[in-house]
Amino acid sequence: MFSPASKRPNLGAHKGRSSIHGAPGSPATPPSNAHRPALGGLVPNRPDYGTPMPKSSRFSGVSSRIPLTKKTEKGADDQIQPVQIGEFPQVLRSAQASLLRKGVTDGCMISGGMDRNTCLSWMICGHQLFIWSYMSSVATQKCTVLDLPDVLLESSGYSTRSRHNNLLLCVVKWDEENRSSEVLENQCSVGVILVSGKTHALAYWNDIYSEPEKVAVFSHPKNEHKQIHEAKAIMADTSGNLSNLSECNSLIVSSVPDCVRHECLALACHSNGEVWLFRCTSDGVSREKIFAVLDNGSSGGMDSSTQYTRSLCWRCQDVSSKEYSRQFLILTNQKIQCWNINLTGEINASRLWCQEITGTDIEIGSQKDLTAQKQVCLLDMKVDDAGKELTILIATSCKDKVGNSNYIQYSVLKMQYNHALEMSKENGAPKNPKVLEKKGPIQVILASAQIEEDDFLTAMQLRIGGKPSGSAMILSRDGTATIAHFWREAASLYQFDLPWDAGNVIDGSVLLSMGCSQEGAWVILTEKNGIWAIPEKAILLGGVESSKQQSLPCLSANESSPGEEQRSVPFARDFGPRKASSEAWEIGDTGRPVLMGKIHQSAHDKEMEALVLNFFHDFLYSGKVEGVFDKLKNSKAFEKDGETNIFACASKSIVDTLPKHWTTTRGTEVVAMAVVSSQLVEKQQKHQKYLHFLALSKCHEELSFGQRRSLQIILEHGEKLASMICLRDLQNALSQKNSIDGSGGSETSGALWDLIQLVGEKARRNNVLLMDREAVEIFYSKVSEIEEIFSCIHHYISYISEKVHPSLSRIHRACEISKACTMLVSAAVNYRKIQSTWYPSPEGLCPWNCEPIVQSGLWSIASLILQLLKESQGSDPSIKKELVIHLEELTDVLLEAYAGSLTAKIEREEDYKGLQMEYAVRRDALLGPMYQHVKELAEAGYKDSCEGSEAPEMKDAILKEFSGHLIAIARRHAGYQTLWDISCDLNDTMLLRTLMYESMGLKEGRFSHFVFERLYENRQYSKILRLGEEFQEELVSFLEQHMDLLWLHEIFLNRFSSASDTLHKLALSQDDKFQMTNVESFNNENTRSSLSLVDRRRLLKLSKISAFTGRELDLEKIQRIEADLHILMVQQEVHLLYDCGDRLIPPAELIEICLRSSEPRLVFRTFDVFAWTSFSFRMSNRNLLEECWMYSANLNDWGRIYKQSVSEGWSDDKILETLQETGLFKAATRCYGPDSQFYEGGFREILPLLQEDIDASEKDSCSSVEAILMRHPDFPEAGKLMITAIVRGKFGNGVGVVHSPMIST
Repeated sequence: MFSPASKRPNLGAHKGRSSIHGAPGSPATPPSNAHRPALGGLVPNRPDYGTPMPKSSRFSGVSSRIPLTKKTEKGADDQIQPVQIGEFPQVLRSAQASLLRKGVTDGCMISGGMDRNTCLSWMICGHQLFIWSYMSSVATQKCTVLDLPDVLLESSGYSTRSRHNNLLLCVVKWDEENRSSEVLENQCSVGVILVSGKTHALAYWNDIYSEPEKVAVFSHPKNEHKQIHEAKAIMADTSGNLSNLSECNSLIVSSVPDCVRHECLALACHSNGEVWLFRCTSDGVSREKIFAVLDNGSSGGMDSSTQYTRSLCWRCQDVSSKEYSRQFLILTNQKIQCWNINLTGEINASRLWCQEITGTDIEIGSQKDLTAQKQVCLLDMKVDDAGKELTILIATSCKDKVGNSNYIQYSVLKMQYNHALEMSKENGAPKNPKVLEKKGPIQVILASAQIEEDDFLTAMQLRIGGKPSGSAMILSRDGTATIAHFWREAASLYQFDLPWDAGNVIDGSVLLSMGCSQEGAWVILTEKNGIWAIPEKAILLGGVESSKQQSLPCLSANESSPGEEQRSVPFARDFGPRKASSEAWEIGDTGRPVLMGKIHQSAHDKEMEALVLNFFHDFLYSGKVEGVFDKLKNSKAFEKDGETNIFACASKSIVDTLPKHWTTTRGTEVVAMAVVSSQLVEKQQKHQKYLHFLALSKCHEELSFGQRRSLQIILEHGEKLASMICLRDLQNALSQKNSIDGSGGSETSGALWDLIQLVGEKARRNNVLLMDREAVEIFYSKVSEIEEIFSCIHHYISYISEKVHPSLSRIHRACEISKACTMLVSAAVNYRKIQSTWYPSPEGLCPWNCEPIVQSGLWSIASLILQLLKESQGSDPSIKKELVIHLEELTDVLLEAYAGSLTAKIEREEDYKGLQMEYAVRRDALLGPMYQHVKELAEAGYKDSCEGSEAPEMKDAILKEFSGHLIAIARRHAGYQTLWDISCDLNDTMLLRTLMYESMGLKEGRFSHFVFERLYENRQYSKILRLGEEFQEELVSFLEQHMDLLWLHEIFLNRFSSASDTLHKLALSQDDKFQMTNVESFNNENTRSSLSLVDRRRLLKLSKISAFTGRELDLEKIQRIEADLHILMVQQEVHLLYDCGDRLIPPAELIEICLRSSEPRLVFRTFDVFAWTSFSFRMSNRNLLEECWMYSANLNDWGRIYKQSVSEGWSDDKILETLQETGLFKAATRCYGPDSQFYEGGFREILPLLQEDIDASEKDSCSSVEAILMRHPDFPEAGKLMITAIVRGKFGNGVGVVHSPMIST
């Protein structure tokens, strides 16, 4: 980049190279002396000839250079050198030749550029504008020629060589199409705006592909209301005032949403800070100045005359067509400003924010990295496609303190939006907000370079988005392009330039891929040699670290150091330019390149692969394999497994061979030749011989044991060959059908043809070496990547949905793609069956047709057919039947793919839950709607057959016939809901039983279990038990989860003890799913209800009866059932007073409810609950028991009783009679009385009645009822009465001892 400062390998060929210090007579126009250095004002007392730099001069001295000789010998790795991917269109070359014959020099006719979004290149030659796609191959390349108004060229100073002749061009897309549409249609509807940077004259073509003529709308600031034919004269009158206009240096354009007349808005910024708006329509162009960016009142540390705008860009490149306003960024030499503009209605532009990048305030922008520098100048800015990251090209004027000389440092600053600012806005607007923040440290491209002139710096342009990720391209005025790649805080530079007789670099862009990634290989538009691409590997291996040149002395353009010569030679030898060629893909070529994103081979692997192929070739000629195995074994050929295995790589080379005899000049006609099919057959035969070579050399045996995955890949190549041959036969059949039907179609039309185009184009874009081949040719040659056809289905479906409007056309396209997909997989499966003896053990291996990429493609086309079926309601039944047939085939293939992938994951002991869920969801999403459409087809067939008469048997027979294939699919893939629906609709019990017998799998996953669940949900309990007679094991497994039916089954089997346990658990179950079945009306199908307290009591009594009926009487079980009955009775009493629902209340909660009620009857019931629970419950809830005693004591006013007994002089009998009515007496009688009843012991072990009942060893740790009563506030006065009450209750020797009403049940 920046004209050369180092010696080239072939100096003679570079003689006269354009350079700042170039010799007189150089073909390139030298810079004008009138230009003032942009940073000259920063260097005091700088002489006119410039300040010598202390170190390297320009990027050319540190970057990898391209030699002059082309490399033609084999064995080179083609991916590490630039390749020419496209020539100029013939019409452009003819125009260039015509100008040369007229004596026009080269420098007076070159202006051009590239548009990344539309992949269009443009060049101006003479009075014509040539536009073509740099993605097109030679055979399909189309060039649009637009005539330019003479006044536009004359007023632009077109003969000068400053900044692309001061012509700015922008392309606007009218349809926001995906890349699939662009590939299939070869062109999209676009408009072009061409602006003269010097005079601001504008030409607008609303659609360059419109026919029959392409008329431009012309506008000039001095005569915008005049006709075009008057413009020349008027401009002549005003030519004297044109020098007052500031130069337009940046242009952006956006379409207007919801417009019907190809209306767009263009924004142009001028060097003086003015921003002008152009509203372009097919009727004319209007212009107005909307604002001025620069404020002359503030210099910002520099003289105001040196301030000017640098570039203009949209904040987000990808926007919706429905957005009515857009934000754009303006870069000055100091700041970044963000503005918003309305695209419709009244033009309103408002500034949103402004942030300074240069200056002295270390708290602003990026100054923490720039304060140590002398002065900073921003050159250019670009925003990524998502609008999240900004890349800024910076030039910094520095001074060498040792040599007292000045130099420029070039660097790149990446900034991103401050996410913390968005969060802080919620709490109020922050002071001095910094919208942008550095994404990382400033990346220095070149630490020291010579001071440049103003026009040199302003002509620098930045490009981003190429590979390697994060790299940036800098286009220089000297006709070079330098790619800076940053790795671990170090910059690696790779420079692309050509000899001067090949012309300069005009512009650079990116070779966009077909996937979701916005990155691609760098492409370059040259002056005379067409378009070149730079592979990612070339930049990674061919770049030179700029830091290695830090110690070089100053060199002129014709000088170099010996060390630099030594550094340049290796790169000149290894990374020379060449035309894109895929000849290196032939068999035996050791330089077979590796696709970007694929497995990279080491040098040893390549040698081993070549050795294997040599042995194979020898076998083809001699049929001998003696010593091959030992040689390969000693060469460590069996160490790697998988795709990197050398035997798998050799097999890939065989099936992916590109034929030499296919030509690119014949275009799409090549696919109509028989050579396509014959080439595939030849590959298949050769691959089969390769298998025999492996078997005879004993390599197959070694691979089958040690490298099973590698052997499977080799055999999968055979599968893919078989699939590709079937696909080619299908294409031939479709072509013949179109010709017979007279539909006007050809072999180069139809859905399959379009899909093949997409797959081939994706391979072309991913590998620049294939750019000289047709997409179809690449597809049929790269057999090992046939699964890519499934990855492109989604893109093609999007194209169908957007571009193909007739429903019938979409149906035919979908059916064609569906047939191709199912045929591909079926051919592979058939090959696998035929060649089964060659395959290794399949445990843990996943076939290629079961990979996620295949599953995703099949699901996409199946979803489309489902949508088409939904839209085809009421259409021709034959069309619907065809769609259903295709959907059945797709579903079968898709579900088999999921099953194979799931099996492999299970065998490898990997997590498979996510895949299993996806499998089940998509299975049900396909089978359910498919059966509904089958029913509709059967109904239509029944109506046609019976002709108005009723024949139910015929209806069932037709439905069974139509659903036969669907039943087979659902049975293999556990589509139980579909099987159930079919059996119910047919009312075929035999079919249901047959399907239940045939279903296999885990117990909880069998169809019989599913049937029982559906019968249970439908309350058909009798059918469950009747079917259970045939499926007893499945019924037992099902009834374990449904105890409300299990006890019936156990009674039926005379297992009364088990039935008693089941009934007991069911009665006390807290699970809402257990519900009561009405035994009295068991055959009634609507007898299911939730368990109520009455139901629970009934179940407990049934459990007691079953326990008594058992062979062995279990008294303890019966006692526990009776205890639960008593507790349930307490809850029923509580339920009468408080609505607690039908849920079973736990004993502790039930006691608390009784205590909170303050009802004496319920308070006494708490002791019944304690009595009928268990010893462990009483022990763990002793505090609650003490609380119950305290509540019992509080039921009576003991102070009043005491005072009344004293004042009235009660006798002992009167006192005893009164105490018998107290709560303490009744509680003591229930808990400690002679007739009290308990379960698992009594209360004495937990809470003794009196202190004297406690053992001496336990008095410190154990409490008693007496101790509890001592804490009562009335105990000091009435304590004797309270103790008497509990003692009388214990012995029951008072008059009329009261028993608890709960004792007798």
